[in-house]
Amino acid sequence: MNKITFDGGGVSLTGNLYLPGTDGPAPGIVVAGTWTSVKELMADRYAQRLAERGYAALSFDFTGFGESEGLPREVESPARKVSDIHHAVTFLAGHAAVDADRIGALGICAAAMYMADNTAHDARVKSLALVAPWLHDAAVCEDAYGGADAVAEKIRIGRAARSRYDETGEVDYVPVVSATDPNAAMPFGIDFYLNPGRGAIPAWPNRFAVMAWADWLTYDSIVLAPKITRPTLLVHSEDAAIPEGAHRFHAALAGPKDVYWTQGTQFDFYDAEPQVSLAVDTATAHFARTLR
Repeated sequence: MNKITFDGGGVSLTGNLYLPGTDGPAPGIVVAGTWTSVKELMADRYAQRLAERGYAALSFDFTGFGESEGLPREVESPARKVSDIHHAVTFLAGHAAVDADRIGALGICAAAMYMADNTAHDARVKSLALVAPWLHDAAVCEDAYGGADAVAEKIRIGRAARSRYDETGEVDYVPVVSATDPNAAMPFGIDFYLNPGRGAIPAWPNRFAVMAWADWLTYDSIVLAPKITRPTLLVHSEDAAIPEGAHRFHAALAGPKDVYWTQGTQFDFYDAEPQVSLAVDTATAHFARTLR
């Protein structure tokens, strides 16, 4: 693994580049994980596995997260994350160990939306794989967050927090995950995020910027599907997060498409077996077919 930095449009972004032990330029894959995540949570795991299978794989911290620069910190901004992915593709395509004509993208959970968005507009990305994809629009958000009124209230407090930041420079934060704080972005006792042996690592501060609610809840990823003509794979489970969004997204894709339905909860696809190996193996086979 090589620690690298690259330009994210005036911000220095930090990533880990995993290279295969092969001669000649290898196909490259940009990898990213869940909302609020840092690369160590799950992107590194997938990138390392891809490198072991012959790919040059880049995991990185988005602007304002982890080791990357950028203020304010820990703001889940879809537009900013899509831009960061575009810059990550630029770095990967320009690396001597990478075949710039064979670039793919792999998004886990929320990064599925951002990878899909970049792929819809970036001709350099030739293949897309989405693992346990969180794919939402307004209807899915209403189902996931307790109805239209609950969504509207989150958007309201998000915009108020944004106004407070613009006026004072102060950022309102709540936990990403908490079993005791009802204001947490995910007010549940989710073991992956609360267990130090899994996701509760020092690199991840478990902090959600309240101002992010408005951009997150008004972001539409389902509308992107008809714009994606590159070969696309989904690996998901009916027991994981919002499968309805995955069904609708897959049905609307404009290009070659495949979906692999398996077993497991959302969080199993982050660090548990056999879900991680199954997802990596299925994605590897997809990239082998589509990045020739």
